[in-house]
Amino acid sequence: MKPTLTLLTALLLAPLAALHAAEAPLTTVEELVAAAQRAERRVIELAAGTFRLSGPLDLKAGVTLKGAGMGKTILTHDVAWKAATDTLPDPETNVSKFDRGGYLLRLENKAGGITISGMTLRGPQVHGAIFGSGNEHVHLHDLRIEDFMSAGIRSYSWKNARIHDCTFVDAGRRWAKGQPGIKGGITGGGIFAIWISDSAIWNNRFLRTKTAPNEHYYGIKGRQGKRLRIHHNTIEVNFSIEFPFENDEDIEIAHNVLHGTVSIPKHGGGAVPASGRTFHLHHNVFTSSYAIEFPRNGVEIAHNLFDCDPAKDVGNLISGFGKEPAPGPASFHHNLVRNPGRGVIWLNAPFANFDIHHNHIIARTTATPRTDGLFGFNERCDFKTLRITDNLIECEGQPRPLLRNDASAAATIENNRLTNVSDMSRYDNPSSGQPAELDQPLKFRCGVNDETTVDGWRSIPTMSQPMSLSRTQNQHRKEPTP
Repeated sequence: MKPTLTLLTALLLAPLAALHAAEAPLTTVEELVAAAQRAERRVIELAAGTFRLSGPLDLKAGVTLKGAGMGKTILTHDVAWKAATDTLPDPETNVSKFDRGGYLLRLENKAGGITISGMTLRGPQVHGAIFGSGNEHVHLHDLRIEDFMSAGIRSYSWKNARIHDCTFVDAGRRWAKGQPGIKGGITGGGIFAIWISDSAIWNNRFLRTKTAPNEHYYGIKGRQGKRLRIHHNTIEVNFSIEFPFENDEDIEIAHNVLHGTVSIPKHGGGAVPASGRTFHLHHNVFTSSYAIEFPRNGVEIAHNLFDCDPAKDVGNLISGFGKEPAPGPASFHHNLVRNPGRGVIWLNAPFANFDIHHNHIIARTTATPRTDGLFGFNERCDFKTLRITDNLIECEGQPRPLLRNDASAAATIENNRLTNVSDMSRYDNPSSGQPAELDQPLKFRCGVNDETTVDGWRSIPTMSQPMSLSRTQNQHRKEPTP
C-alpha cells in the first residue's frame, strides 16, 4: 500500500521538526557550556532565566549567543567563582600578560563573526564581561553590562566591530597593585579597547551608581583608534572618553551627551596622520567645565554645546598639562560655550597653529569667583600662528581678561565682539566688518536614540515622534548617520 499524502508529509517534516526541537532555547548552564564547546557558526539561543557559570565560557568563530532580552536572560558567575585580584590592573597594552581567566565570555583568539546580544551580563566577582584578542566583525548589542571588577568589554586589536544599544552600569573599578585603588591606580572602562580600527560605538548608555573612590570607571577607554566612530552615546561618568598616548587617526566623536571629560592628550601633541586628522569632535553636548584634555595635533572641535554649571568651576574647558612643544594644527570653532569655569583654553606647553574662531562664549561669575584670563597660553608659543578671530565673548557679572599673560597679545586677535572684557587695551582687535560668532544657529540631536535636542543654547529632551511598528523594532539595527 502506498503511503497517504498525510503520511508522506509527516515523514518529510520529521527531520525538520527534530532539528527545530534541537535548536530550542537552552534553559540550563550545562546545556549552554556543552553547546559552546561544540558550536561553530551557529546560533546558541538562551531562554529567560539566570545562568551561573563556574568559569569563562569560550565562544568560537561565527557563533551567535542570543538571549531573551536584557533583564530576562542573565549570565553571571556562581558563588564559588572568584577571580584573582593580584593581577589587577591588567597591563594596558601587553596582551601576553593579561589575566584571561576572569571574564564571563572569552572570544576565541582571532575568531571572526561573533555576535552577542539580548541579555544582562553581571559579575561582581570577576574582572569583566567579554574579552577578545585579534577578532574581526564582532557584533555586540542589546546588552546590559553591570557590576564588574575591572572593565566591561575588554578588547585587543579588534577590526570592524560594532557595539551598540548597550547599557553599562558600574562596569569597572580602579585598581593599584592588586588592591582597590582608593588613592590611585588604573581605572577600567565600560568599553576598554586596545588598538581598535574601522569600528563604530553608538547608542550606548553609561551610568555610575556607586560612590566609593575606587568604584568608578571610564565610559570608553582606548589606546590607539583608527577610523573609529563614537556617536549617539549618553555617558554619565566622570571621564567619558579617553584616548591618550598612541597614534590615533580619524576618530570621530559626534552627537554624544558627555557629562565627563574627553581625554585625548599626547606627548608633544602626537603625529598628524596622512589623512590630516586625529580627532573630530562635533555636535556633542558637554556639561563639565573640565571638558577636554590636550594637547593633541590634528584635532578639530566644532559645532558643540558646552553648557556648564558656574558653581562647578573645576577646570578649564580645554586643558593641557604637558611641557613638550606641540606644533599643531588644531581648531576650535562654531561652538557655544556657557560657563567655562577657570577659562576656555589653558595650555601649559607651547603650541602652534591653533585657530579659534566663530565661537560664542558667555562667562558668568563662578563660585570662586574666577578672575583669570579666558585664554592661557605658554609664553613660548609661536604666537604668529595662533589666531583668535570672529568670536562673540561676553562676561556676565565678574569682568574677565581675555588673556592670562602679556605675551599672548602677540597672537592674531581680530574682529572679536567683546563685552565686559577687562584687558582690551592689551591688543588691537581690529574689525573686519564681518559678523562675529556662529554663522548659523546651532541645531542638532544627540545622545542615545537622539534623546536630546540642542536648539541654540537650549538642551532639552527630544519630543517623541510617531513611529511605525517596523521602524520601532528595527531603529537601532542600522547605524545612524551623524
